[in-house]
Amino acid sequence: MAKTDYPIERLGDVLDQSLKRLDLANQLGAYGIWNIWHDVVGRPVALNAQPEKIRNGTLFVKVSSPVWMQQLQFMKDLLAEKINERLRANVVKSIFFVVGTLPKTDAEPEEEPASAKRPADNDGKIDEPFLESIQDPEVRRAFKKLLRGYARRKK
Repeated sequence: MAKTDYPIERLGDVLDQSLKRLDLANQLGAYGIWNIWHDVVGRPVALNAQPEKIRNGTLFVKVSSPVWMQQLQFMKDLLAEKINERLRANVVKSIFFVVGTLPKTDAEPEEEPASAKRPADNDGKIDEPFLESIQDPEVRRAFKKLLRGYARRKK
């Protein structure tokens, strides 16, 4: 019986071909959202809103309170744009917010629960430290505009 020598292929090449054949590359790319979420939205938002799942281009985000849901609702197009820009793919077509209990993270401070953090304080003034913590300038400007409008309506 003759011995057959099969060509040796790199494991990375075999996996790449399998991903293409099963069309899993796009689905795996969508899960990159969890890796970049904190950087895109900033620490205060990340403490109060976390991606839950993505289905057919809709990103489901769990938020800590109705206040956060309302605030982020106005910014969902901008957030989707920033996420897609960072992933270099049109992964997020829409965002759907759901109020729920967020899991505790190591980044969360012990003394103050995430739901107690609010983007505007009680006297209607804008919380500047909150805005400064948002790294993306466009998201920061959008939040500042949103909070100014909220403060005017609150008076």
